[in-house]
Amino acid sequence: MENIEDIQMEFPEGCNIILGYSHFIKTIEDLEEIIRTSNASAKYGIAFSEASGDRLIRHEGNDRELVDMAINNLRRLGCGHTFMILLRNIYPISILNAIKSCMEVGNIFASTANPLNVIVYRSERGGSILGVVDGFSPLGVETDEDKKKRRDLLRNIGYKR
Repeated sequence: MENIEDIQMEFPEGCNIILGYSHFIKTIEDLEEIIRTSNASAKYGIAFSEASGDRLIRHEGNDRELVDMAINNLRRLGCGHTFMILLRNIYPISILNAIKSCMEVGNIFASTANPLNVIVYRSERGGSILGVVDGFSPLGVETDEDKKKRRDLLRNIGYKR
């Protein structure tokens, strides 16, 4: 369909991305507060697209490269009430529940370090996110050895004891 686009998000290798829907100008400051108070060493860039009023892409962050990439990705998406967080030195799992609990956040579309494509529908008024393609399709089913590797990884990075 000519009204549907598949847009690949751009972010540096080793970074994580959180893409979501929110409804109010206050979102940008609340999301920054969540990240800043969760992990002082986190590097981040946040952008939020307003859907009414001035219809600006609001932005915050402490890493200029990540802020600029978040802004550029939202420009390419062209979807109102959308936010993007790009992260270094922190895993999304450390802040995702706090972000989902933020009173303005309505939905999280993706939280990943994988290649990410966003499927956007274009109408007369703007774009709407229909869904995402996160990473790649599965290649098989885990074996007992794969289970052991998974369990060891979670313990090695400190998420399990």
